Amino acid sequence: MLLEAGPAYNPTTDYLLDKNIWETQHFPEKIFSHGRHSYAPLQDLSSRWQSLYSWNHITKRSNPTQKRKFWGYHHVVGLGGSTLHYTGEAHRLNPKSMQMQTRYSAAHDWPVTYKELDSYYQKVEQFIGVAGPSPDRFRWRSKPLPQAAHELNYASTKIKQGSHKLGLSWEANTLAILSSPHDDRPGCNYCNNCGRGCPRRDKGSVDVTFLQHANLSNNSIIKTESPVIYIEPGDKDKIKSVHYLTPTGKQASVTGRAVVLACGAIETPRLLLLSKNEYCPQGLGNESGLVGKNLMETLSWTASGLYPEALASHRGIPSDSICWDYNVPDAIPGVIGGCRFSTSISEADLVGPINYARRVTGGWGRTHKEQLRRDFGRVISVSAIGENLPNNASYVDLDPHEKDTNELPKARIHSYLDDMELTRLEFMAKTTRDILGSAGIEKIFEEYGTYDWFSSTHVFGTCLMGTDPEQSVVDPYGRSHRWRNLFITDASVFPSSGGGEAPSLTIEALAIRSAEHIAALMGRKEL
Repeated sequence: MLLEAGPAYNPTTDYLLDKNIWETQHFPEKIFSHGRHSYAPLQDLSSRWQSLYSWNHITKRSNPTQKRKFWGYHHVVGLGGSTLHYTGEAHRLNPKSMQMQTRYSAAHDWPVTYKELDSYYQKVEQFIGVAGPSPDRFRWRSKPLPQAAHELNYASTKIKQGSHKLGLSWEANTLAILSSPHDDRPGCNYCNNCGRGCPRRDKGSVDVTFLQHANLSNNSIIKTESPVIYIEPGDKDKIKSVHYLTPTGKQASVTGRAVVLACGAIETPRLLLLSKNEYCPQGLGNESGLVGKNLMETLSWTASGLYPEALASHRGIPSDSICWDYNVPDAIPGVIGGCRFSTSISEADLVGPINYARRVTGGWGRTHKEQLRRDFGRVISVSAIGENLPNNASYVDLDPHEKDTNELPKARIHSYLDDMELTRLEFMAKTTRDILGSAGIEKIFEEYGTYDWFSSTHVFGTCLMGTDPEQSVVDPYGRSHRWRNLFITDASVFPSSGGGEAPSLTIEALAIRSAEHIAALMGRKEL
């Protein structure tokens, strides 16, 4: 049984890319994700880092205060989760990023090796249909990717040329977006709007891949709009039952030989901290006191400029190309933790004329309209995503004051970026500007990043995976060190964030590995 807090989405009817209003609508959230969490006060901004302020040439600084603000934790409440609006990036973690403590005295080591994960990565890549370059120069694999890499659009070829002038490599990205038909799903049509939901099903989101096959197997029961409100601990170190709300608001409960929690790195620790009784007064699975600790967020920077000639840059696929040269944890001079650079026209939401009118082309009236016609399709955007190291000031707890619609405490997000993070972000911003300049951009019109805004799509680490019960929450298979039938299979178990890799492929690989382990335990009647 799968209990999903949100609704199901029908790609054919729920996504609006065939409607005239497509550009004014982002992902069509049926249950609004913003406001479901609260935020602790953030740090003061400093003139030392003023080169990292977010700004636009028309609207000026987006955060004119001297305090960092929350933009939001961006996720989807629905069947398929955030893969419904992700851009399809399907990255393996850099092997060196899995030994951060041993190699660099930072973050934590993974209790599972890259070699152990290789076969599980393969299973996911084959199953959902990952396209990318072969061979992969930065992450070894025992088998090639199943789908050929997508060709770069014209704007990306300009970025590639500019990067080469700087001595940087630039190659096709690995994407869960079909370059040829697979599993009764068509190849991509290159509309560049993955973030608004894919009506064609060529993007490998969980609903049209794993859950589609789960439904066909007749071995699953999926209950949507059924949020879990409490996991009841019992005696003998086992979960007694899971309590949830039905779509009509009635309380119900279910028992099972295994309970698998996969709510993400914000909601998973919240549910564990809410689930306490005489057996675990500090919260379920919190014997180490680490539930909610080690929060790692998205460290990012985006810059955009106008190219002097038409590029049709609104067409293609999001993040079609990428630079991994600084992905290794010691690649950036003076800091620990790597980063990556990639194209980001779609992520910057510059694929339609309305946002060009608002953010790219200044002026008013006839002049504005004429300039908009000249400007449209000429924007080049480059983004960077970097490592985020855990610190004691970044964590998730229960808000003592704010409650959700079920009168339960909200998850409260605490975030702090220290000088190491900001030095890395400064390098990311400078390199992004250098890439744009080498690609032929004379003037940048917009930049934004996570120095003055908390804005996270990738979050990790709040239920740390490890071998020592005193230093982690779950074991290498995601199983609670104490609670014999409790497993966690989301990014909350990550010991490190990686140097900009998107986490979905690793989450799915770990989940398959945990599922096989659960099946083995059941086969031996240990569950």
